[in-house]
Amino acid sequence: MSPETVDNGIIMTAKSYKTVTKVAGPLIFLKVDSPVAYGEFVEITLPDGELRKGKVLETHEDLNVILVFEGTSGIDTKETAVRHTGDVIRLPVSTGLLGRVFNGIGAPRDGGPKIIPDDHVEINGETINPFRRVKPKEFMQTGISAIDGMIPLVRGQKLPIFSGSGLPHNELAVQLARQAKVLGGKGRDDFAVVFGAMGITNDDAAFFTESFEKSGAIERSVLFLNLADEPAIERLTTPKMALTAAEFLAFKCGMHVLVILTDMTNYCETLRQVAAAREEVPGRRGYPGYMYTDLATIYERAGVVGELKGSITLIPILTLPGDDITHPIPDLTGYVTEGQVTISRELHNRGLYPPIDVLKSLSRLGSGGIGSGKTREDHKDLVNQLFAFYAEGVEVRNLSSIVGEESLGDYERKLLEFAKRFEDEFLRQGPGENRSIDATLGLCWKLLGPMPESELKRIRPEFLKKYYVPEQKSRADSGEL
Repeated sequence: MSPETVDNGIIMTAKSYKTVTKVAGPLIFLKVDSPVAYGEFVEITLPDGELRKGKVLETHEDLNVILVFEGTSGIDTKETAVRHTGDVIRLPVSTGLLGRVFNGIGAPRDGGPKIIPDDHVEINGETINPFRRVKPKEFMQTGISAIDGMIPLVRGQKLPIFSGSGLPHNELAVQLARQAKVLGGKGRDDFAVVFGAMGITNDDAAFFTESFEKSGAIERSVLFLNLADEPAIERLTTPKMALTAAEFLAFKCGMHVLVILTDMTNYCETLRQVAAAREEVPGRRGYPGYMYTDLATIYERAGVVGELKGSITLIPILTLPGDDITHPIPDLTGYVTEGQVTISRELHNRGLYPPIDVLKSLSRLGSGGIGSGKTREDHKDLVNQLFAFYAEGVEVRNLSSIVGEESLGDYERKLLEFAKRFEDEFLRQGPGENRSIDATLGLCWKLLGPMPESELKRIRPEFLKKYYVPEQKSRADSGEL
């Protein structure tokens, strides 16, 4: 028996066993004569010759706990052979990843050849050292007014989307992947999208691949798709595969990479399944107590590193169980990430797309990526004023449903009309409509036209003088009066 690899100073060797003692859910328990490295890749040969893959989840002096990717059906405790390969799970990486579609464990699913790699990279990458991390401050244009105008995304940010079952987060994800770009960059040459999907249906997979191919976005994209009828355990590797590819493109090739992960709820459900099989003491609502740490090891791989050219911007998508934002999955995600984009079921039921509730959304780093030299000098003041008017307008709408619209004063009626126009003209946007940041800001000023100048208290006088056009003057200039 000869050593094959050295990992962090530990010599890992290839060795085979036929000592499976227990099968529990997706796990097998293997009696061994020496410990191995955590995360080591294993090959399991069933009595009928079928070969399956797995990795070491837990290791002791005389016992290993192994997670089987393809499931444990057909595995017995007498004839099943387990071979420790002496290596960890790795992804072959090169620029040839772009334009390709893979399954959840990195095997091609588009009928294309295997990647000719520049390197084989361990998928359990490290989070970015806080000392090397640079605060994100460059605006990333998504072409979606609700995000660009009100919840700005900056390069290197971690901004999750909180959605729900039946809401159009898949359509929004594809639109983001198709339209997103870094202003002032080199265009397609230095921008890429890595898309990871976990537990999706065949229809969703077809929708994603066809959307990327028809729009041409596939040329600068890498897709990792795990289907609902494929082993659930693969969902634990899918986001790590996606981020490993993103790290190579960003930090080795100098590209700005947008990573979209959907649906992280399926990932967390698989974590709970594995924890139950290991008979661990459950945490909140049955999820493992280490779920926060596990999510952090994924989310914190995104960011900007000071001395490197590239960056990773992360948008994880979560479907909230029961639309409950206090559920452990969105709750713990909110601790690690830097805001959230909230999809509203009420707006969706009213036929509005994208149904983004800006009042329940937040970009903690957005203010650092907008303003003079980044988007436009008036952007910050506009955000503050539109938030104030829309919040007041929604409040007046709720009040009018009780007391009646006829009991409202003139100013309250203007606020009510503003809220309606804000949703119909600003939030509403076609799935194929790509608005520039200048078009979005111009639309903001148009919405403010009917409001009295005396009420625009959150915008500096010099910006009012430069950009504000009262509605009557605008109509007169256009010949309507």
